[in-house]
Amino acid sequence: MIDFCGLQLEHEVINGSGTFDAIAARRAFGAELLDRFPFSAFVSKTITLKPRAGNPPPRLWETAGGMINSIGLPNKGLAGYLEHDLPQLAELPVPLITNVMGSTAEELTELAAACDERPEIAAIELNVSCPNVATGLDIGAVPAELERVVAGVRPATTKPLIVKLTPNTADVAACGRAAEAGGADAVSLINTLRAMALDSDGEPWLGGRTGGLSGPAIRNVAVAQVAAVAAGVTVPIVGMGGVQTGAHALDLLRAGATLVAVGTESFRDPAAGGRIARELREKAANSANPFA
Repeated sequence: MIDFCGLQLEHEVINGSGTFDAIAARRAFGAELLDRFPFSAFVSKTITLKPRAGNPPPRLWETAGGMINSIGLPNKGLAGYLEHDLPQLAELPVPLITNVMGSTAEELTELAAACDERPEIAAIELNVSCPNVATGLDIGAVPAELERVVAGVRPATTKPLIVKLTPNTADVAACGRAAEAGGADAVSLINTLRAMALDSDGEPWLGGRTGGLSGPAIRNVAVAQVAAVAAGVTVPIVGMGGVQTGAHALDLLRAGATLVAVGTESFRDPAAGGRIARELREKAANSANPFA
């Protein structure tokens, strides 16, 4: 068992927010999904105070080493999440981490306070890093602002508070230290890197103009940023970015992560989380052999 901020998890692999629709997967796979759930904890997609329609299509662009998404955080809003999604997510056989996003500290505090009242929610992840929302990027990219916001949210909940850091900043390690100083129980990184795809006329192809690059193309960036943050914080780290195999997960753990999140790979293989957890166990068992 893995102890993560007081949560007892069966293994080190969880999902990245917004990359695995557990409700849709249960409709498709039925009870088998609950029997063979691929993650040791489930992170919800991002929830905002008010409903969001998201960006206009097209929303996805496949690259040679991953994909660019410009989804724009569509969701039912806090009330819709609590009424419609939370009862279904609470039936999952693992702890639920709710990811929330606000454009101000006050919005984030309101979201955290609402989540604190629900026993079905085990922990809260603050999304201050999404490159599709300018206000989120501003909060997450400036250490002093990030510390102020986290310190403002902290009194609103007694649940573990995870701050999802943006990679789109001059000093991600400073942002990690700021999140810890503000009262974060853990940090998670990396979120997607800002990216753009152009059409044949040289115009932005995605409906949101820019988007977030994920997948294998960002894996080595993730390892470097996790290592940089791990050198400066004492709180646990959730490492993510281009994880496709147990060996990739082990790299992030060796760089300083406590848990590893799988994102883009789940679009290709919905069972990737479970497979990667098994591969990680095998890889760790053979880690004394550098050629294993």
